[in-house]
Amino acid sequence: MALLEVDGIVAGYVAGIDILNGLRLRVEPGTITGIIGPNGAGKSTLLKTIFGFLHPRQGSIVFDGREIQRLSPHTIKRLGISYAPQGTNIFPHLTVQENLHLGAWVFRRQGRRVAGCVERAYTAFPRLREKRRRRATALSGGEAKMLSIAKEQVTDPTLLLVDEPSAGLAPLITQQVYAQLQQARDQGVTILLVDQNISKAVEISDYLYMFEMGQVRHEGPRQVFTDQLRTLIRDALLGA
Repeated sequence: MALLEVDGIVAGYVAGIDILNGLRLRVEPGTITGIIGPNGAGKSTLLKTIFGFLHPRQGSIVFDGREIQRLSPHTIKRLGISYAPQGTNIFPHLTVQENLHLGAWVFRRQGRRVAGCVERAYTAFPRLREKRRRRATALSGGEAKMLSIAKEQVTDPTLLLVDEPSAGLAPLITQQVYAQLQQARDQGVTILLVDQNISKAVEISDYLYMFEMGQVRHEGPRQVFTDQLRTLIRDALLGA
């Protein structure tokens, strides 16, 4: 059974203007599922809809056998879904460690569990351990992105939604971020990844969807997309 099933979702930000138009998608447990496509295709909108920032006009979203399309983000978070948005999602005037502790707020009464979660974050991103007592304002762009992703992973989510993890990052930092996503998958976290870095998304994803105009244009396992990579990149850039 799929961990996440999106069925016939219609959603948008303004009444009468739909970004997602009857979209259907499945995410199997223990996989990285990649979403690619041109700007405006609805990739980020889907993640926001899954996490409860938008409520669809039609359709259903089923997570682990339960419909969630009408739930609030904090309820969805408690069910085991975390969301790392495009850019960074951190508290700039708090320290790195304080950010990680806030990321684990759903376990705030379980001190030992929170400590273990934070320690795993430092193991995944050693650079954050070095700067744990510094305010987030002192971090580089790459370090801030690491912290943003680590803050969402500290709760040991069942499903991690990740939007544009490499946007604006130097190549070395980009490699570290993707390596951590693969490590999280290998440890049992299911990942739904939106990415403009099509080559990298195809490289690390087990299954991929290509969106266009709020619908799925292509879908298939990694190998199918690998064989058609040049054409897919052209179509994603040109919207052809």
